[in-house]
Amino acid sequence: MHHGHHHPDHGPGHGKHPSLNVTAFFATLHCLSGCAVGEVLGMVIGTGLGLGNAATVVLSVVLAFVFGYAFTMTPLLRAGIAAKRAATLAFAADTASISIMELVDNTVMLAIPGAMDAHLGSALFWGALGLSLVVAGAAAYPVNRWLIARGSGHAVVHAHHHH
Repeated sequence: MHHGHHHPDHGPGHGKHPSLNVTAFFATLHCLSGCAVGEVLGMVIGTGLGLGNAATVVLSVVLAFVFGYAFTMTPLLRAGIAAKRAATLAFAADTASISIMELVDNTVMLAIPGAMDAHLGSALFWGALGLSLVVAGAAAYPVNRWLIARGSGHAVVHAHHHH
């Protein structure tokens, strides 16, 4: 799903510095990828084990942070950055974004009648989960853009890529 943070060529004039909007979009997409893996696993495990809504949400949030940070740390570690430094960079880059995504996607899941109680084979479960992740990404984008514009958030990680 994520292999080393490759971004598409953004056409003439962009060179190695894509626009703030493009950078924020890919930072949000990257963060959402890690969040989604953890969120989906948590929802699937919690639902599959018949855990209550609260336990399922807690499991989903914990796994979203674990996978979100791991997706950011992996290319940093591959670039030779020490584990402690990579973890510090991941926390700086992703904490605000993951927090917003988790707050929003779990709120959406809880707000859709029956979504948390739906079976894993139901369209309601997967439709609600998909919708919740799209809404979460949309909510995190402006925050990521704001952070990157100020040299924070994912901008901190980008400064360390390919070193």
